Amino acid sequence: MAIPVIDMSKLNGEDREKTLAEIANGCQEWGFFQLVNHGISVELLEKVKKVCSLCYKLREEAFYKDSEPVKLLNELLERNTGEKLENVDWEDVFTLSDDNEWPSQPLEFKETMVEYRRELKKLAERVMEVMDENLGLPKGYIKDAFNGEEGCEAFFGTKVSHYPPCPQPELVNGLRAHTDAGGVILLFQDDKVGGLQILKDGEWIDVPPMENSIVINTGDQIEVLTNGKYKSVWHRVLAGTYGNRRSIASFYNPSLKATIAPAPQLILDPVTKEVDQAYPKFVFGDYMYVYSTQKFFAKEPRFQAVGAI
Repeated sequence: MAIPVIDMSKLNGEDREKTLAEIANGCQEWGFFQLVNHGISVELLEKVKKVCSLCYKLREEAFYKDSEPVKLLNELLERNTGEKLENVDWEDVFTLSDDNEWPSQPLEFKETMVEYRRELKKLAERVMEVMDENLGLPKGYIKDAFNGEEGCEAFFGTKVSHYPPCPQPELVNGLRAHTDAGGVILLFQDDKVGGLQILKDGEWIDVPPMENSIVINTGDQIEVLTNGKYKSVWHRVLAGTYGNRRSIASFYNPSLKATIAPAPQLILDPVTKEVDQAYPKFVFGDYMYVYSTQKFFAKEPRFQAVGAI
């Protein structure tokens, strides 16, 4: 069993209907799929790999010397209790947004990542338009829902992570299992070092490295907007003893002020024609407040909690 790999360029040809169906299946049955021929140039992707790897090399010594996961693992090994670290991730990470401070080195980092984020945001909006079409929603419905009221804009952030070699990978998580809080997530993962897994039918499935592909997954807000048709999926990263796994995840999320609720077109039962709204209406900022303390726990109580606010 393997997650779908979809050639996005075929949306523009005679295989359009088949490709739309493949994306619908990826969203509905998997919550994860890999896009190839997605329109982002190989040249740009190679530059992204280079600058992110150089940036990590400047941070690597500090990770092994001063980081919380290394300190906690060393303390655990000293106690020799056989326990596993459950409250920390073996991850070096920083985030990029339009209004935060970015690394100043290497010199070409900012220029490269500004271009990459611009192209990736366009890709996210194309993917959302395909979702609109597959769901029978007006073009731009998901994007408009994420923007919210006039004057608000959807948030687009990028998380640059590296998962360095771990001396005791059985004792710590690379990244603990969770679903993503937001909307559409676009992941540019390592070409060679694996570790990402998704939970499918009770079984953890590898998301194998695939050169220059973009992995798409749907977050909790897509689950709400689609009234559960496209569910967010549990995923995790395993720590490993070899390689340094690069992971660049970008998140197209609602504005914190956006009101999120199931689309009216998707809450009518097709058989009975009765309203069947499975999720509450809420403000995304309130959801993030709940998520901040419940990220690694079941998502259903999060929906219940935010519905009660």
